[in-house]
Amino acid sequence: MDQDINFDEIINKYRSDPFDYLDVVTPHTGLVKFKVSDGEKVDGPSGKWHHHPGTLLYMINREKNPKPIYSLTNGVVASLRRELEGEFVEAGEKLMTIQHPLKKREIIEGILQNVLYLFKAPEKAKYFFSLDIQARLEKQDDKAVFIKPGDEIITMSLMKRDTPIYYSGEEGIIHSVYFKPGESVKQGQPLIGVCAKEKLPLIQKIITHVKAEWS
Repeated sequence: MDQDINFDEIINKYRSDPFDYLDVVTPHTGLVKFKVSDGEKVDGPSGKWHHHPGTLLYMINREKNPKPIYSLTNGVVASLRRELEGEFVEAGEKLMTIQHPLKKREIIEGILQNVLYLFKAPEKAKYFFSLDIQARLEKQDDKAVFIKPGDEIITMSLMKRDTPIYYSGEEGIIHSVYFKPGESVKQGQPLIGVCAKEKLPLIQKIITHVKAEWS
């Protein structure tokens, strides 16, 4: 992470385009029937456990087996490919994009993922902090757990086998945690974000600035 990071450039990027764009693609082949229109507002899952599905986006029918596909986030439908209505499509076909307005927390997290060192999942598996790291996280103040290369920090659980994962990034403090223990994480997804101690003031400056500017 560069101490001379262009802070204004990062902030201006979010000022000009405070959105995330989620492409909606087909999970398998089938006939498509849309349930939304371009420009329509949609909602993501709701409820304590996200047990209420989001807005119904489309149905895909394969071998007389219709499958409903719901929105995974809130936003507005964009770039809807209306020409595919009633057509047979292949798996992975892009049907539309959901333009999702970023919340303050999401803007902060997006910026941090650009400036922290991200330690990523080596495989698709379930992950847990090592007993030592978990104990330190529970005992010490937030953002006070220091790690260095070679430390055993995480256990990977795959095919009923637990494998210790040793840290291989720059030394620093665990600033952000991106996984929930015991939940499956895709390969390449970040597990933790690490910040060098001397860079903490810069991180705090970013967070304070975003909180002040975005409602």
